[in-house]
Amino acid sequence: MSEHQPKSSAGPWTQSIRLAFYALLGLTLLAAASWLFSNIRQVPADSRAVVLHFGAQQRIAEPGLLLSWPKPIDDVVMVPAPDRVIEHRVSALLRSPNALNADMRDDNSSDALAGSGYLLTGDAGVVQLDISVFYRVNSPMDYVLQGEHVIPALDRLVERAAVAVCAARDLDTILVARPEMIGNDMNVARLRERLRADVQHNVEQNLQRLAQSGSSLGITLERVTVQSTLPASTVTAFNAVLTASQKASQAIATANTDASLIRQKSTQLADQTRQTAQAQAQEKVAKAQSDTAMVARLANTPHDPDLLPRVYRERIAAILAQAESVITVSPQDDANLILQAAGQKEPSQK
Repeated sequence: MSEHQPKSSAGPWTQSIRLAFYALLGLTLLAAASWLFSNIRQVPADSRAVVLHFGAQQRIAEPGLLLSWPKPIDDVVMVPAPDRVIEHRVSALLRSPNALNADMRDDNSSDALAGSGYLLTGDAGVVQLDISVFYRVNSPMDYVLQGEHVIPALDRLVERAAVAVCAARDLDTILVARPEMIGNDMNVARLRERLRADVQHNVEQNLQRLAQSGSSLGITLERVTVQSTLPASTVTAFNAVLTASQKASQAIATANTDASLIRQKSTQLADQTRQTAQAQAQEKVAKAQSDTAMVARLANTPHDPDLLPRVYRERIAAILAQAESVITVSPQDDANLILQAAGQKEPSQK
């Protein structure tokens, strides 16, 4: 029995090793198959595939099924199709996050952050431009060759164009690209389109120079959008000035209204006072004329010389009767009466 025991103990170990070998072989074959068919893929309808054979440009695959050798023999890079428009917002013209944080803290000690995101205009003004570019990939080979350098190079070209365009214009001409401007003004729309066209033309010229020098980015510019804004501190100052101007205009309008009302009331009061004075004067003149009418007629009637003294005596009594006391004799000389009627002397009475 001792001779048969080693045979029975060696059997399970052999089977385990054989199973492990078969499993490892299967995994190896599966990995080899996966690697062999790794570059067999479907190219989407909005893309194209650039096949690089050992790093060298080999061919461009159109949308559909792509058959190529696996890596590192062939490398497949997907690029956008020619009819696909790609939008890119130029972040190089925007104010950096560090500068925004410094603005929030009111920290102006760093000169390196002071001019971040600002452009100098031709009349020494400061403006911010928010530019987005829309482009197509017209040369997949050049686009893949430039690789990750396409976007930084495009940012530098747009930044250069923005600096040149702003330096050739004053601040008012650039601010027509503000989104809140009224679009119905034909002159504003024309200036806005001219600003946008100048930026786009400058970028296109720079792209052509790169292509002529053998450093093409493989893209063509479709269109450019430009929006201009003022720095936040400038907007705050302008808003404060505008608010003060509006308040001053409102105060002036209120003062003019109050002055008009006061002037109107004064004119009415003056007219009323003048009319009242004229009426009273006319009334007094009429009463004086009425009171002296008989005396004037008697004075102008020479045919009866005794009539005037008689009327005088008749009326003087009524006049003196209204007084509390009347002295008719002179205190210095009682021989003469103060009140005489036609030269006749009468005894004094009190």
